[in-house]
Amino acid sequence: MMSIANQNTMSSEKTQKNMQKPKNIIKRFLAWIGLKEKIHNNESLPPLFKENEIWWSYIGENVGVEINGKDQKFTRPVFVFKKYDKYSFLGLPLTTKPKTGSWFAPITFIGINQNVVLSQGRVYDYRRFKEKIGELDEKDSKIIRDMYFKLHNIAEKNRPPVISDRSRG
Repeated sequence: MMSIANQNTMSSEKTQKNMQKPKNIIKRFLAWIGLKEKIHNNESLPPLFKENEIWWSYIGENVGVEINGKDQKFTRPVFVFKKYDKYSFLGLPLTTKPKTGSWFAPITFIGINQNVVLSQGRVYDYRRFKEKIGELDEKDSKIIRDMYFKLHNIAEKNRPPVISDRSRG
């Protein structure tokens, strides 16, 4: 059992670390807000994109356990899981960090072992696209879809079809 003196020391060290975090977090939030305003005001036409593609996308600085973008541009690769129209899609972010669990789908893309973060899926606007990286092969796309549907308890008969043409824009 840990002594009260040791608990107090650990608590004090944790408090000091947490007091340093808000300054860095506020700087990151302010930087993201500035970039987000530019992205929001971008009036370019949507690029042609389709399901199973991976794009560098502006993810941003998010809250709590939500996955963040990296570096000064707050970007991260995102898998286009479901295209809704020419403006929006359901995207799943990727990470190169080794992960295990039912909420990660392991794939190899451009020769790099990566994990698709199935629990962080959300709707994205096309203006978050930075640049296209490439398209996943059928094998890895099927792994992602099967694991996503299993994680979210979606029966096979209720799964939406994959739309690979550009019929929605």
